[in-house]
Amino acid sequence: MGQTSIQTFQEDCIDLLRQQTEGRRVNRRSFLSTLAVLGVSPLLFRLTPAHAETKEIVVVNFGGDAVTAMTQAWADPFNKTSAVKAIVSGAGPNSARMKAMVESGKVTWDVVDRNLMAGLELGRQNLLEKIDYTIVDKSKVRPEHAGEWGIGNYIYSNVLAYQTDAFGGRTPKTWKDFYNLKDFPGKRTMRKHIDGQLETALLADGVAPDKLYPLDVKRALDKIKSIKKDTIFWATGSESQQLFRDKEVVMGSVFNTRAMVARRESKGKIDFTFNHGSVWIGSWLVPKGNPAGKEAFKFIATTQDPASQVTLFKLLGNGPVNPAASAMVPEDMKALDPGGKENYAAQVPADPEWYAANSATVLNQFIEAIS
Repeated sequence: MGQTSIQTFQEDCIDLLRQQTEGRRVNRRSFLSTLAVLGVSPLLFRLTPAHAETKEIVVVNFGGDAVTAMTQAWADPFNKTSAVKAIVSGAGPNSARMKAMVESGKVTWDVVDRNLMAGLELGRQNLLEKIDYTIVDKSKVRPEHAGEWGIGNYIYSNVLAYQTDAFGGRTPKTWKDFYNLKDFPGKRTMRKHIDGQLETALLADGVAPDKLYPLDVKRALDKIKSIKKDTIFWATGSESQQLFRDKEVVMGSVFNTRAMVARRESKGKIDFTFNHGSVWIGSWLVPKGNPAGKEAFKFIATTQDPASQVTLFKLLGNGPVNPAASAMVPEDMKALDPGGKENYAAQVPADPEWYAANSATVLNQFIEAIS
């Protein structure tokens, strides 16, 4: 027998996709989006022409529960009244994929879920459409959440979480407590990324919240290195949550969404505070040359409805970005809302301008410092 070549996982995916689509009617835009993720030419496949005219808006996030939640909160209500249907894909709209799509002229995504920092970074590279504020209502977000290439869609935070029974009745309340190994001994956890982490170090080191930016990188890294041997750095949200479940850590710098779930699962034995949390704004971006054109902005406009944002908060933990939604958050969930008036005021908004200009360079320094 002749030698059989070893097939990669990606090649196997392509073969499987071909088996399921040859000669069959497929949703063309969803299919092309999948091919873009795999890096495969659509010329390898035969599509049924009758389906090529399907009108839809492809909304892309990073997958998992976010696909179900955004479908329920935003796509389903939109589809009840629109002739152009919205579908939510979890393909993962990272910057490299978006750049490749736009520069190749083969854009298959219409709306992507990123943040304001990415909006500045990609917009300045001419990879995004400017937000059409004749369709999208700028007044439905705080002024700082309406950018040239991005508009806020939800709020999330980096917060201080802790085991409530780890310190003999004392409760850590600030990042100074987080870095205080003497009075609050035990393993910590931090994200293996700079977003929101450098801020914890500077606040612990005495920098005033309104004086954080531009971040003093050396000072922050020196502070983080001072507790490095007592810190486990997490790469995924699920990992950060598991560290608390297994009681491997007593405190952590984690996403508010993970802290919420940990609090609920542990029946309050794990808790968290928004005090001096780092607050971030999820943002809708529209790739340059998106197939749906202006219809993308019509979809975005419908997601500004406060009731739909509360629905997303209930499903996913992402706080409403429309201030009008705060009054609609159930009373028993108000303390968990990162966008609620008191919680928002207690936090420090991340500076998208600083991150857009410095993120790539400083991330390398951070990884080196914690290695």
